[in-house]
Amino acid sequence: MSRTLTLLFSIVAYAIFFATFLCLIAFVGDLSFAPITVDRGPAASSTTAAVIDVALIALFGLQHSVMARQGFKRWWTRVIPWTAERSVYVLMASAALIILMTLWRPIDSVVWSISAPLAADILWALFWIGWLTVLLSTFLINHFELFGLQQAWFHFLGRKSEPPKFRQPLLYKWVRHPLYLGFFFAFWAAPEMTAGHLLLAGGLSVFMLIAIRYEERDLVTLFGQDYENYRANVGMLTPRFRRRSA
Repeated sequence: MSRTLTLLFSIVAYAIFFATFLCLIAFVGDLSFAPITVDRGPAASSTTAAVIDVALIALFGLQHSVMARQGFKRWWTRVIPWTAERSVYVLMASAALIILMTLWRPIDSVVWSISAPLAADILWALFWIGWLTVLLSTFLINHFELFGLQQAWFHFLGRKSEPPKFRQPLLYKWVRHPLYLGFFFAFWAAPEMTAGHLLLAGGLSVFMLIAIRYEERDLVTLFGQDYENYRANVGMLTPRFRRRSA
């Protein structure tokens, strides 16, 4: 794959990701302008919908878990150029999300409904804070590298990437995984929670908790004792105000 083609591919993959990300916000938030959301879509019995939805969540989780592992990456980069590996991952992750949103079957029964205007407004604020936290977290750790653009751009320039350095920018000083924390807020902060939305939030929450364990294993391998010390003193998803002694 030529340098120009790799760069163009990465730009297209990123554009698809960003459009999918915006659609996901509308999908989870059941925003009125979205044609299909977690609570609006093709009808099915509750049992059928639950089976389909669990399978879709599992597909999404499997794609993320397998393709993010270092062993898979080592094998995969024998097939595709390493400069395009992250962009391929981003494209496949977007495809998994598109499949989930397109084939999702709502389950309409209401688990809770908050009618008090102030409480509902607080939940909506947490919903949007969650998504902003997700986006901010990606920029704190290098947004363009995370989504494959930097690798392709450096390859286009004939420039080598610097080895990763362990850093704790802003939110990462308080929690180890602010990106996942943002997703928790985004998925759970709902003034009206249907059974379908609860299934989505619960299923993706289980996936994230599992993903964090594997991700941290990779980070320990990459950064060694620096990350071990960080993990000992900074909470995974909530701040840890009492720090352990070295």
